[in-house]
Amino acid sequence: MKYKRILLKLSGQSLAGEKGNGIDTDVLQEYAKQIKEVAALGVEIAIVIGGGNIFRGLGGVELGFDRVKGDYMGMLATMINGLAIESALEAIGQEAKLFTAFNTGPTGERYSKPKVIEAFKQGKVVLLTGGTGNPYFSTDSGAALRALEIEADALLKGTRVDGVYTADPEKDKTAAKFKDISFDEIIKRGLNIMDLTAFTLCRQNNMPIYVFDMDTPGNLKKVAEGEEIGTSIN
Repeated sequence: MKYKRILLKLSGQSLAGEKGNGIDTDVLQEYAKQIKEVAALGVEIAIVIGGGNIFRGLGGVELGFDRVKGDYMGMLATMINGLAIESALEAIGQEAKLFTAFNTGPTGERYSKPKVIEAFKQGKVVLLTGGTGNPYFSTDSGAALRALEIEADALLKGTRVDGVYTADPEKDKTAAKFKDISFDEIIKRGLNIMDLTAFTLCRQNNMPIYVFDMDTPGNLKKVAEGEEIGTSIN
């Protein structure tokens, strides 16, 4: 097994599937199956998911919302997605525990590293919701921060694209895929893998990032076992 402990970053938009918004239960259930499959191998899994399928903070600003309030609305959206994944995992027999970046009553327990480590010891998949708990930070930044805090072996970024390309492969058919690429090369080429704050945090603290296609069943297991199906950034 290549990884013992991973931070899996998923976009909220990915949960919407073909619908474009909300939660597609077929996608949700498929993700849950993949996560359980990898947890059964003994890999400790923490998940950070965005909330863009429900509400995106920056999108709220365009509609006239106050930026800070909009960002908190986005953080709450990540909790809704986290609850959905937690429920889907439990429905198939995988224990899970949801943590929140700020107090939210019965929604989930307030995040702390020791509590997360204890949940890992109990064989639970961990959901880390609410981003960093602060406005002006994306869930990418939340994922980078939590990956470092819990001492993950790598930050796995599950997307609908099978890696990092020289250009957007959905727009440019001539785009070439990288097997490996350095942080510096990503910055030099201006490739938008994660927001710059998150990317810089990983770069400065030597947190490897692995970008892969999460929408293909079985891919998460392949990555956990070391099969090179995506792009490694280090």
